[in-house]
Order: sequence, then structure tokens, then C-alpha cells
Amino acid sequence: MEITIVLALLVLAVVMFSLEKISPDIVTLILLIALIVSGILTPKEAFEGFSSDFIIMLASIFIISASLQNNGVMDWMSSRLNSITKISETGIMLLIMVMAGAISAFMNNTTVSAMLIPTVISIARRIQVSPSRLLMPMAFATLFGGTCTLIGTSTNVAGSAYMAKMGLQPIGMFELLPLGLTIWAAGSAAMLLLGRRFLPDTHNGSVTERYNIRQYLSEIIVLPGSKLLGKPVFNLDLGDVKVLKVLRNKEPIFPDGQTRTQPGDMLLVEGDREELIQMRKNKGIEIRGSAISDTDLESEDVKLAELLVMAHSELVNSTLKEVDFRRKYHLSVLAIHRKNYNFNEKIGHVQIKTGDVLLVQGKKDDIAIIRKNSDLMVINELEDTKTANLKKGALTVLLFAVAIVLGTFNLLPLSVAFLSAAVLVVLTRSIDLENAYSSIDWRLLVLIGGMTAFGAAMDKTGADIFLAQQVIKYMEPLGVYYILAGFMVLTVVLTQPMSNAAAAMVVLPMAIQTATTLGINERTFAIGVIVSASISMITPFEPACILIYGPGQYRIRDFLRVGGILTIISLLIMLYLIPIFWPM
Repeated sequence: MEITIVLALLVLAVVMFSLEKISPDIVTLILLIALIVSGILTPKEAFEGFSSDFIIMLASIFIISASLQNNGVMDWMSSRLNSITKISETGIMLLIMVMAGAISAFMNNTTVSAMLIPTVISIARRIQVSPSRLLMPMAFATLFGGTCTLIGTSTNVAGSAYMAKMGLQPIGMFELLPLGLTIWAAGSAAMLLLGRRFLPDTHNGSVTERYNIRQYLSEIIVLPGSKLLGKPVFNLDLGDVKVLKVLRNKEPIFPDGQTRTQPGDMLLVEGDREELIQMRKNKGIEIRGSAISDTDLESEDVKLAELLVMAHSELVNSTLKEVDFRRKYHLSVLAIHRKNYNFNEKIGHVQIKTGDVLLVQGKKDDIAIIRKNSDLMVINELEDTKTANLKKGALTVLLFAVAIVLGTFNLLPLSVAFLSAAVLVVLTRSIDLENAYSSIDWRLLVLIGGMTAFGAAMDKTGADIFLAQQVIKYMEPLGVYYILAGFMVLTVVLTQPMSNAAAAMVVLPMAIQTATTLGINERTFAIGVIVSASISMITPFEPACILIYGPGQYRIRDFLRVGGILTIISLLIMLYLIPIFWPM
């Protein structure tokens, strides 16, 4: 009966992860509650995963990474890359993949992708190629790089912790390096020689063209006696129509909260033209049509910017109206780009998703403030690195390196080494305490801690033995290589509806138990599952890929063609090398 309950919860989890109606961390907590209420796990067993040392290690790494980012270390490295001139598309693609992979071996790949997006877009525009030609190789390189070390991905850390819980030796800091380097090198070569042939070359025209907003822009004249006279420009009762610019006595004015209409004002507005026509007589306005370009929306002080919505943003699953975006950020959202589709109408009611790109208009100072906000990232221009505190950044790099050395040579437990580095980063004021806590991805920690407990439930009830027996029953005649391949492919498939870490934690108990039953090395199967969870590139659902989906104007078929090739190559390399590095 208990096995049936656990397997039913497993199916329920996969379905709920796939539907994305409820946040994955909440789904995980629902599973834990169900396991406790059903009596399968005690509260102590259910919450044991949250007190594990790997949770402390992951939280510490988040803090260290945030310090590196806040003090301009990543921006400085990016500026060095951006300063390279006279280089071919192939050459810059290789440099980007080398840099992205090297950094992501020690930092979360989603963080690395997010930080490199503005640099890659800037480079693409400078060498006059579409950003879509470079963003996908960069994101895939962060996945390759993450397979090189224990701390390269949270999946590696979580998988290592589960192995230790099952009595296996945890993964060493650089144990995965030979395998990871091979995957990285082969993947990069495949991208340069084969994958780049299938990379899209999306149109990279003006902002008004890319976001398809020109057809929604109109010029209206405020007539004498109009009901709009004397009213604040931002409160004209024009429905969803937004005022972007005022032309008064041939002088352009980009309105703020104090700007009021006067007779003869020409307003550049964005909205449904049919809605304006219906309001023409009632509101006392005259509608004019003219060709409108980017320059009509900008001035020396007012600019257009593209903002990428990050995974932990407060905007996710909310609308612009609900968060009162215009009042909070002093910016007007002109369009929202998502998965190769532009939202141009009633955008205040569109529910925001991770990876959405917001086209905004506002003063340069207000756009600059956004750079300090971790919810949004300005992706259409690079940040000035002159204000970066590289001394504190260098100190953070030193502390991080010392922690890696101490942990690698077992002078300190890894969790203690990284926790010490994180504490010293805060004590030296390389990052303030508030930013340190806000930099931790608590939802990821909840997901990993909860799914670790779910793995324990499979082990306690014998669900892992039951599933292992079914695998052996149908696949043993094919041989152990096919069984290993089956678990690796299953893991890749499950990373589509689930997070990488969750997929690994679901498959690991089955894989380890199958190896035990067959009398072969459990570590071989465990490594195969853990690394497979980090090399799935066939869809844009991996967090690093979600972030480039909008800026690169990709389609799902682009990931299927390019990512599919690289995923198959990576799996074949793993299937060949894993039994060599970790004999069965």
C-alpha cells in the first residue's frame, strides 16, 4: 500500500511540474505533507533534507556569487571580452563558449547566463550579427561547464548528498572534471562545426520593428475644449492607451507625473487605434498618422530599454497593474516579448513569466536604478564598470579560491569551507547582509531539500526496489549498458517537465537500487543520472535557456535542432566514458 502511495505521488508530482500551475517548491511541500500525513515519513525524516550540509553549501555559493556580481567582477571580465575587435563570428563564438563554460564550472549556470546576456548582445551588434547566433552557444556552454565540478550545478551537489545518504562516497570537488572537460570540448566543437549551421539568424532591426509596436503608435491632437485639457498626462482616462511623448510648440516633452495637457498638444500614444477612433468625438481629439521610429521615442534624457525578467522576480505570475509597475519603477512598458510573440495590447493585464523581455521607456536615471534591482536585467546595453569595486571583488575571488582548496584537500568539510567564505564576504562588507540573504534562491533549496526526502520515502517503502525490479525484468536481457543508457535517457526526458535537480532525485533511487540488485558499481549509475540531468538542451525549459529564449527570439524548433544534436552527442560520450572512469 505504501509503495502505491509513493508511486502515485510521484506521478502526481510529474504532472503538476508539467502543468506549471503551481510553483515547483510548493508542489514539493505538498508532497512532503502528503508523505507525513500518510505516515510514510515522520516529520523528522521529511525535513531532514533541509538540515543537510549541502543546503548550507548551496546557500553559501549563492552569496559568494552575488558578491562577485555586485562588485563588478563579471562585468569586468565581460568588458574585456567585449573589447576584442576584428574577430569572426566563429572566433567570438568559441571565446564566448570558453569563457561561459569556465565560469559556470564554479558558479550557477543560470546566474552566469544572466550576467553574460548583455555582453553577448553587445558583441553581436558590434560585429553585426544577430544575437541569436551567439546566445544559444553561450547558454549551452554554461551547461557543459557545470558538469566539470561538484559545485558547477546544484544538481551535482544534491545528487552527491543523496549518494552520501545512501552510504556511497560523495562526489569529490574535481571528480567529474575528466568527463566534464570532454563533454565541454566535444560539445563546443559540435556547436562550431555542426550546430551553428542550424542557428537562426533572426531579424535585428529597430526596436519598433522587433517589438511590432509601430502599428500601435498614433499621434493625437488635443483640441480646444477637449475633456482632456488640464489633466495629468498619466491620468487621461483613455483606457489602455498610454501617452509616451508630448509635442508642445514644436518642443518635445517626455511626460512625468506633473505634466498636464494644454490646447494644441500633440501626444504620441500607444494603444488600439480603433479604441482611439471611438473616443475621438467624446474626448475632443484629432488623430493623425505618420511614420514613427525609435528616435521619436527617445531623447537625450529619455531612452528605450529592454528588461529581462529573472526567475526570482516579484513580477513572475503577476501583472504590471498588480505590481503598479509604472509608479514603482517610473517606466512605461511598451511591449512584452515572450517565446517569439509580442504582447502589444492590454499589456497591463498580461501575467508576467520568467524570461519575458519588457520594452520600456523612461529616463536614463530610472533605467540605471534598474541595474541595482535583481528582479530585472537591462540587456540592451552594458553597465559602466568604472563604478565597480574590483578590490572587494578580488577579495571575494580569493576567499572563494581558498574555500575550494580547503574543501578539495579535505582540510575542511566543503560545507564549512564555503560557509566560512560566505561569512567573510559579509564581514568584509563585500556584500551587505540584506543582499546576501536575498541572493539565495530559497525556492531551489526547498525543492532540493523536499525531493531529497521524497527519495528517502522511495527507499524506506521499497518503491525504489519495486521500480528497479521492473527495469531489470524488461531490460536485463539487453545488458547493463542498455540499462545505464535507459536511466540516462529517462533523466533527460524528466528534466523537461521537472527541474534538473528534481529529475535527478526521482531517478537516482531507482538507478542505485538497480545497480545494487545487479551486483554492479552503484556509483557508475549514480554519476550517469546526475550528469544527464545537466546536459538536456532539447527544449528551452532549462532555466539558463529560458533566459535567452526571449532576447534571442528563438523558437522551440531551434532548440530541438541544435540542442537535440548536442544532447545526443553528450549522452553518447557519457555512455562511453562513464564505465571507463567509474568501472561497473
